Amino acid sequence: MQKMHREDIFLPDINTVKEFVAFANGYDFPITLYSDKYIINGKSIMGIFGLDLSQPLEIEVSDSYPEDFKEKLKNFKFVSQN
Repeated sequence: MQKMHREDIFLPDINTVKEFVAFANGYDFPITLYSDKYIINGKSIMGIFGLDLSQPLEIEVSDSYPEDFKEKLKNFKFVSQN
């Protein structure tokens, strides 16, 4: 079974969602987002807009993702306000 990488990201506004979808679509592997009980394709702008964007989302990708993906993903990293 393939190992998966998960972490929280934050897409609080329209422009950030657009940037994330453009970023995600630059890769040919599946990107999955989780929010409460919803599981959606991270490359789907309509799917993302159906989620509660006031909360962080959990992203899941294969552990074999390229290094540049991890670096660019930092632009969407969720930082707790606590």
